[in-house]
Amino acid sequence: MATRLKVGAVTYLNTKPLVYHLEQFAPQAELSFDLPSRLADRLARGQLDVALIPSVEYFHDPAYSIVSDACIACRGPVLSVKLFCRVPVRQVRTLALDEGSRTSAALIRILLKEKFDLEPRCEPLPISAAWSDADFDAVLLIGDRAMHSPAGRFAEVWDVGDQWCRWAGWPFVFAMWVARGGVDVRELEPALAEARDCGVANLEQIAEVEAAPLGLTVPQCLAYLRDYLHFYLGAHERHGLQLFYQKASELGLAPAGFPLAGTIA
Repeated sequence: MATRLKVGAVTYLNTKPLVYHLEQFAPQAELSFDLPSRLADRLARGQLDVALIPSVEYFHDPAYSIVSDACIACRGPVLSVKLFCRVPVRQVRTLALDEGSRTSAALIRILLKEKFDLEPRCEPLPISAAWSDADFDAVLLIGDRAMHSPAGRFAEVWDVGDQWCRWAGWPFVFAMWVARGGVDVRELEPALAEARDCGVANLEQIAEVEAAPLGLTVPQCLAYLRDYLHFYLGAHERHGLQLFYQKASELGLAPAGFPLAGTIA
């Protein structure tokens, strides 16, 4: 009997279309759910064969390969990754980073460096901490905390996905399915695409289930999934991923010399 592949996924709203009925499409997989950073750590330790991991984590092992053209990306505003500034962005010297996303943290540091030559002092903002707890010039929030903008007046608010796409001219890829070296994913790859296609075809049903627990209306939830996210890793997304790696490595946020072009089919 063939060994079942250990596959790790995320339960966040933006991943729901990628895992829609995945158990049915991939009965050969042993599916588990965890936080993105934990999935990346488990994949690195060999405890998972395939995982949906943040894009910045992909750059840390040249043996990794992208499994599928299913991904989480944006081609403009993303709504769920925002920078809230108490001072004009050009004056930001201290920055609190939502600890829920290493990729978004790298992304905002790249944008501040490229647009304004800023390298602010950065500290993590625990998931349990409120914006008001952070005595910083700016704070990066992701997920529900970004979509439910904190109370208060801000000098500037950035939708970070929109800022990247305007600056780079390419989409931004937040996460994708990645396999560790030596894993046979030939049977899993089409299943991941089928689950994604089914999820995209059923965004209304997903929104009806997920909206209320997140404090969103069904139309708000549907608009987020349908209008702000892109779930296909195409040529433009690959170009964006390449540029993200280049800039992350220049800032020491990713190792130099990663053979990126050779690992994207």
